[in-house]
Amino acid sequence: MDVPKEQITALLDNALFNSAQLLGSFLVSSSSVNAETSPHLKAENLILLGDALFRGRVYRSSSPNSFNISAINENEVKFKIASCHFALNETKVALVEMEGIPSKARNLQMSLLMAKLYRNTKHTRGAVTCYRECLRQCPYVIEAIIALAELGASAKDIISLFPQTHNRGGRAQFDHSDSSRWLQRYVEAQCCIASNDYKGGLELFAELLQRFPNNTHILLEISKVEAIIGKTDEAIMNFEKVRSIDPYVVTYMDEYAMLLKLKSDYSKLNKLVHDLLNIDPTRPEVFVALSVLWERKDERGALSYAEKSIKIDDRHIPGYIMKGNLLLSLKRPEAAVMAFRGAQELRADLRSYQGLVQSYMAFSKVKEALYAAREAMKAMPQSAKALKLVGDVHASNSGGREKAKKFYESALRLEPGYLGAALALAELHVIEGRNGDAVSLLERYLKDWDDDSLHVKLAQVFAATNMFADSLSHYQSALRINPQNEAAKKGLERLEKQMKGVDPDAPEEEEENEVEDADAEQEETELL
Repeated sequence: MDVPKEQITALLDNALFNSAQLLGSFLVSSSSVNAETSPHLKAENLILLGDALFRGRVYRSSSPNSFNISAINENEVKFKIASCHFALNETKVALVEMEGIPSKARNLQMSLLMAKLYRNTKHTRGAVTCYRECLRQCPYVIEAIIALAELGASAKDIISLFPQTHNRGGRAQFDHSDSSRWLQRYVEAQCCIASNDYKGGLELFAELLQRFPNNTHILLEISKVEAIIGKTDEAIMNFEKVRSIDPYVVTYMDEYAMLLKLKSDYSKLNKLVHDLLNIDPTRPEVFVALSVLWERKDERGALSYAEKSIKIDDRHIPGYIMKGNLLLSLKRPEAAVMAFRGAQELRADLRSYQGLVQSYMAFSKVKEALYAAREAMKAMPQSAKALKLVGDVHASNSGGREKAKKFYESALRLEPGYLGAALALAELHVIEGRNGDAVSLLERYLKDWDDDSLHVKLAQVFAATNMFADSLSHYQSALRINPQNEAAKKGLERLEKQMKGVDPDAPEEEEENEVEDADAEQEETELL
């Protein structure tokens, strides 16, 4: 069997319900257990996962039956007190209680709480020591695997911690049988993602998914990475698959909400937020999703939701990303820098680097923007997105445009399908008066990718050269693909004025006010 049942039982016995739930998901999705040929076995596995989910919910309610009252000792009382403080986000008080328990007296459950407390108080060395101790006792504490990967441990280092078996010669060795190899692959996948090797991580997760079809945990990990690297359509498809398997999943659903906003799919976004509020309105993901939904109507209201998500869990990265983006929209780039820095301190990924670069550029801190872009390139040497970031900074001044062109071209060589780099290169051609080069580049991409952003950029180029018919055609194509594309809507309005011989930039106060009011009413109707 791929996943030993006794390991899930051991996790449950130690009240490690989250790890039990994650490991249980591998158990029930294992391709080695067929519901038709082994219905009894499948039922047992489902019951075991059900126990993990149910007891997890009871644990949050602080069940008094978690321990045998007669067996409670002083260390267990301290641990229970610390657990209550931890649940109330009173980290320092909890840490004082836990440090009163001698290290040799700590069980698996205590070691894991100690690791989390050390990590939350930025005591990295102590956190690493405690997470390592967890895996020495039980290699299936998946939370510890993820945490160690994020804290910079190598896959080899993590796997070496797993309890060893002894061969006839007395030498210790880890069980490398086929049934446990998946766990090593899982460790490697998490280490790849933590080191920004997104391609390697996705390949390993895809391999695991073949062995554990419809595993929601793996699908969510894949979706999250695809969202980060801009594979929007693939990520949306996988998030939807997760929701079809388990409609009560909340994990990473704020990432899904951001993608729906990106695609202007407000109908699905509305339904998602409604569902999340009904499932568990106390989770930080729900408030980030609310922030995403509210952004179109009231950016300041959306900002308060993003801040609420951070207040609930100050380690929730999407909350910081959303806050940073909103502060940028509200023209508060200095504050946005702080938000993106907050995300980076927890775990630097592509989006926090992108946010930092945009924020620094917004208040003309070009040197700082270039430093952040180069840091992204060092962290992700095989990322076309990181190369484009450096190009964006160089493109901001006329003296750096030739350098920018080289970075954009390098990004496209590395990832030919990266539309962001193609659009940036086309914009550079336009700025330098090479409209023909811009058109040929964009039309070449349109043959393979019928994307609304490509049509908008082409429409803008044609409008700038007074080729109004071609411009109109591309704006219409963009709106057919995405009726909510704001750039296409605004561009079409400008084009209509140009075609009538009216200056599109001339002020029309009364008409503008009427249009804005009408738009606001329409948006409110759509939101309702």
